Amino acid sequence: MATPALELKSIEREYGQGDSVLKVLRGASMTINPGEMVALVAPSGTGKSTLLQIAGLLEKPTAGEVFIAGRAATSLDDAARTALRRNDIGFVYQFHHLLPEFSARENIMLPQLIAGLTPAEARERAEQMLDYLKIAHRGEHRPAELSGGEQQRVAIARAVANAPSLLLADEPTGNLDPETAGYVFEALEALVRQSGLAALIATHNLHLAARMDRRVTLSDGHVVDADAVSNPAAG
Repeated sequence: MATPALELKSIEREYGQGDSVLKVLRGASMTINPGEMVALVAPSGTGKSTLLQIAGLLEKPTAGEVFIAGRAATSLDDAARTALRRNDIGFVYQFHHLLPEFSARENIMLPQLIAGLTPAEARERAEQMLDYLKIAHRGEHRPAELSGGEQQRVAIARAVANAPSLLLADEPTGNLDPETAGYVFEALEALVRQSGLAALIATHNLHLAARMDRRVTLSDGHVVDADAVSNPAAG
């Protein structure tokens, strides 16, 4: 059996102290395997962003353990966490966060250069990603010269340029019109299926969520099967 790309074990996260403690996650656990797309459809204010931050090693849980590609990550020092995040995790957000002074190609190359690839290697990989996402003709354009859908496809390419084992996406189509959102999701889905990476995608778009392998939500700080919640009689 393949090693899970992501394992969250009994994750707890609380903020504040004394009588003003806010418990956001209360023993949240989940596993995502290579090649699997999981939709996180939790309502706003239930801890969705906190869960993604912890899964992405951007925030530490109060208790519990995070495993990335089988490696325990919670107790690592900052340098080791940064290296693991850089090499094994890709991020896509609702807003593309591309660097405006660089071209689409250069934005995709940057994380590879930071990871130690040569400019030639980074450029070749960027060209492959641009071609795969059907925006090779826009490689020299800066973000302001790209449409919203093109910008988000560049952001996806940048997120997976270092061949991570896990992709975390927070409302990656939330800032797009329905038609463009469909195109971007198709590109993302094809990339996940072709590469075999695992993806946890937070979305309010139930149509897109239904196209993923399974849906989960957050209830009282726990990860639960969203389909079972929406249809308790199922199964």
